[in-house]
Amino acid sequence: DLYQPGRYTEAETEASAAVRSRPRAETDVPLALTVAALSIGAQGRHTEALAAYDEALPVFGRTLGADHRQTLKLRSDRAQRLAALGRYAECEAECAAVVRAATCGTAPEMRLVAAAAGNGVVFALDAQRRHGDAEALAREASAALGEPDRLGLALRLGLARGLDGRVRVEEALTEAARADALHRGPPSEQRGQKVGPGSVELVAATALLGLRRDTEARVRTGSAHDACLASFGPLHHRTVEARALLDRLDGA
Repeated sequence: DLYQPGRYTEAETEASAAVRSRPRAETDVPLALTVAALSIGAQGRHTEALAAYDEALPVFGRTLGADHRQTLKLRSDRAQRLAALGRYAECEAECAAVVRAATCGTAPEMRLVAAAAGNGVVFALDAQRRHGDAEALAREASAALGEPDRLGLALRLGLARGLDGRVRVEEALTEAARADALHRGPPSEQRGQKVGPGSVELVAATALLGLRRDTEARVRTGSAHDACLASFGPLHHRTVEARALLDRLDGA
């Protein structure tokens, strides 16, 4: 309840207190460890968040098992911290391993775990400038996911990044616009189609900059930076990305 509206400091405090107050064998400890790690990462303290995930993984393995969907999801979330720290090849390898493991699972939720990890691979590929591979995987993962939801929207943004990296900027902007329409749609039509603050704006701004529509790009980047700063603080990787794009647009 504290984490969802962005009260990350409070969520971290409560989750950490819950971990300390319970024996590690209790089944609710993995949830508390997850909320603590997510909250630390959302505040931009990525090195600490990675350490929190490393602490949580053995507990998940003992309590739930290595192949449980929540253990695999934790590995996928941990890999996102690797990406935030610039360790893109490690992120790619870990997310790809999670995709393989989740694909072998039979639980219906495994499809979502595989899609989330696949999105991590797409992001890591784009960050390594392997945009063709990122585009292909984003299209494949989106098709496998089916009906759009938050993960589908994230994959669409990954596709837009890949297209932009291949200098197919008009296509990138089209994908960003589609993502924006889903993101901003009425609550009755969203079906969970929300991504983190600033995500859509940053992708759209990058495409606009590629089309030399600098004024529009500046507006979208400013909105992204304000949203990220308010939600995550100055150290979060998305806030840093928005700040760097603002500096580029302003000629700093």
